[in-house]
Amino acid sequence: MDMTLLLLLALSLSAIMTMAWAVQRVTGASGWIDTIWSMAVGLGGIAAAVFAEGDGERRIAVLVLVAIWSLRLGLHIAARTHGAGEDPRYEKLIRDWGEAASLRLWLFLQVQAAAAFVLVLAVYLAAASPEPFPRVIDIVAIVLAIVAVAGETISDRQLAAFRKTPEARTGVMESGLWRYSRHPNYFFEWLFWCALPLMAVGFSNGWGWLALLAPIQMYWLLVHVSGIPPLEHHMLASRGEKFRALQHRVNAFFPGPRKQESRS
Repeated sequence: MDMTLLLLLALSLSAIMTMAWAVQRVTGASGWIDTIWSMAVGLGGIAAAVFAEGDGERRIAVLVLVAIWSLRLGLHIAARTHGAGEDPRYEKLIRDWGEAASLRLWLFLQVQAAAAFVLVLAVYLAAASPEPFPRVIDIVAIVLAIVAVAGETISDRQLAAFRKTPEARTGVMESGLWRYSRHPNYFFEWLFWCALPLMAVGFSNGWGWLALLAPIQMYWLLVHVSGIPPLEHHMLASRGEKFRALQHRVNAFFPGPRKQESRS
């Protein structure tokens, strides 16, 4: 592995998230932090693919995939954030941190930079693999990534359309892909990062297995930390029994058959 390149990428991600911290400190608006993070992963991934030493066509394929992922997610979050005011998650953290908010926010964003580096590392390993391109497993990975981006796009659009309806004020989303998963957008986000380890298979000296850290990290974050738990806590508080009933009918993460509600 090119350790010098990886070190530069890590430092760059840290610097970008420091910039995100400075934007919040100057403007008082934290809503753009996630947009900056998405673009940081994209830029880091593109740089990793450009400077990796793998096959040229392999590097181009990986570059295109991560660029599409980053642009779609970054633009989606930016559109959702624009005009929406302060992000309530960061607002609560900053309020709870009190006088230590500035330093603790910077440290928090450096943790996000570290998480971004895990994803960029997976991109680098996929692009730097010396195996001939395309192998069957590379084609499977590309198809999987395309399905993931398409699925997340459809999920986000379905949710955006629902939010414009009167039912959204008191109801729960339960149509389209949301009939089979309470969080299909999170599932497809995770699925994208499952594709890159497949392209990293065969990386010399056994380093390719490190790419598995990307889907492991994303699953942990989305299912157990910053994704489903706080969102479902909010939905239970705001929708009560309607959302509790949905929890019994629909899987939280992996899409699957709907369950019959038990009757007392």
